[in-house]
Amino acid sequence: MRRGITGRNISWAIASLRREAPHWKAPVVEVVASSTKDPFQVLVSCILSLRTKDETTARAAARLLARAPTAQALAGLPESTIARLVYPVGFYRRKAKVLRSLARLVLERHGGRVPDTMEELLAIDGVGRKTANLVLTRGFGKAGICVDTHVHRIANRWGYVRTKTPEQTEMALRRRLPPRHWIELNGLLVAFGQTICRPLSPLCSRCPLSAACAKRGVVRSR
Repeated sequence: MRRGITGRNISWAIASLRREAPHWKAPVVEVVASSTKDPFQVLVSCILSLRTKDETTARAAARLLARAPTAQALAGLPESTIARLVYPVGFYRRKAKVLRSLARLVLERHGGRVPDTMEELLAIDGVGRKTANLVLTRGFGKAGICVDTHVHRIANRWGYVRTKTPEQTEMALRRRLPPRHWIELNGLLVAFGQTICRPLSPLCSRCPLSAACAKRGVVRSR
């Protein structure tokens, strides 16, 4: 029986993915973070990316941030204008409302600057742990582990954790994963999950970790 990815080989696994990552398309929030280094723009991109394909998110984020790159500019836009700019992201009307409210809150409570603590970020309507961790890691370079469906699925598929929810996965990874890997984990696993380690029928024949992976939950692969 395969042991899977363990504490002994997790650094090898991440180094292997890091070498392959230049061949994969980077997640849109990673692209925004690399190009702007602006926590507000990272936050806006995170909100837009929820339940939306990266290609759609990238175009919507570019349109919105070109018009409103700051909290002050975004707060000054009518909700209908924001909705038009971000369409067709998933739940675009709801996100337009959340983004305008978020911008106003950042202005009123934080002087226009996105807060850099988990507690303050979670106090913002529409911000959950996934978004907060992504803002902390990619917007501020602070330690955190952003767990989305890809990270949750892959960490369990590897056999590195045994959890039922993304939040449980985050806590398990915080206990087990060496801190030096925390910030880069999400970007690597999202790109890996979109390209190779897909939810259904993963491309195990092309995976650099296939020989070590426990392949938990994999029924069919290519």
